[in-house]
Amino acid sequence: MRRRQLLLSACALALVGPAGAAPGHIDQHLTQARVAGRGTFTWFALAIYDAELWVGEKGYRPDAPFVLDLRYARKLDGIKIAEASAEQMEKIGAGTPAQRAQWLARMKTIFPDVKEGTHISGVFLPGAGARFYLDGKALATVPDPEFARAFFGIWLDPATSARSLRTALLKDAAPR
Repeated sequence: MRRRQLLLSACALALVGPAGAAPGHIDQHLTQARVAGRGTFTWFALAIYDAELWVGEKGYRPDAPFVLDLRYARKLDGIKIAEASAEQMEKIGAGTPAQRAQWLARMKTIFPDVKEGTHISGVFLPGAGARFYLDGKALATVPDPEFARAFFGIWLDPATSARSLRTALLKDAAPR
């Protein structure tokens, strides 16, 4: 009986994959994908989402793809997510007012309402734009490199309002 349980456990692990392995939608964009850092974004002591920065063999660099995965800790309206993103883009000084208005309109069509446990992953595609996934399924592609830099700058730009989260995300972002 014990031998059968061990065999079943081994089969289950083989189906899930090795511990720490990147989900498929992340693995398809990054060579040697690994988590560079993780942290929680809070607002007035309420956890809003957990964030993970996935990088490839080049680490975090402006010419290398990376993935920012957000796992939401609560229910949020997609329109509010888009509006908060546009506000943060303005705070870091990204884009012109006209660009931010266009980006906001686009984000309102992309971001769905979320609930606890929902994942939205954004892939930075250097020189090409950004691709988004909802719980591992393709959501949208934005072929605008300036949008991509502005969007990911919300978390990764030195001027971010979430400095401690930025530090946590970039903890181990150097190439290996």
